[in-house]
Amino acid sequence: MNKTKRIAILERLRENNPSPTTELNFNSPFELLIAVLLSAQATDVGVNKATHKLFAVANTPQAILDLGLEKVREYIKTIGLFNTKAVNVMKTCEILVNNYNGQVPENRDALESLPGVGRKTANVVLNTAFKWPTIAVDTHIFRVSNRTNLAPGKNVVEVEEKLLKVIPDEFKLDCHHWLILHGRYTCIARKPRCVSCIIEDLCEYKEKTN
Repeated sequence: MNKTKRIAILERLRENNPSPTTELNFNSPFELLIAVLLSAQATDVGVNKATHKLFAVANTPQAILDLGLEKVREYIKTIGLFNTKAVNVMKTCEILVNNYNGQVPENRDALESLPGVGRKTANVVLNTAFKWPTIAVDTHIFRVSNRTNLAPGKNVVEVEEKLLKVIPDEFKLDCHHWLILHGRYTCIARKPRCVSCIIEDLCEYKEKTN
């Protein structure tokens, strides 16, 4: 895909959604970190239902530790892999309290060292909470980037590196949200909704649907 077409796609996505953000509910970097940690193999809707109740009683690392593992499990039991996630939440909170004065570090290596936090989660927190021009690549963004030919790659790391290389700086902060929302609601996995797609004429996908 050439630069002119790529910019045209980003301009349309920006015009359609000038101020995109995550669909996870949060009021602090810590709440966002926990929500993203819980979101692996789960829907944002499901995570929001659980964190709405959890954060009402405990929304800081120390408060989570005071709540205890069993009660944290009870609050998030509707989320997939909740047992493992509950343990990771507790371990993460312990590290935040002991090493970072209860604050979420604005540092990639520090974030990725937290239990249950990988590169994608770190990218989301850095981008959404701290306004870094990072692009977290999940299954939706991987699919959209390859399907449209915006930034094709064989794996999520390749796609991330390509996006960071070809996306102009003015679009980088919001690119993650535009692409994930586009993949979630329009360029869906089984059958993309090409007829209602605002970038259909710019997309280079060869098997467009009617």
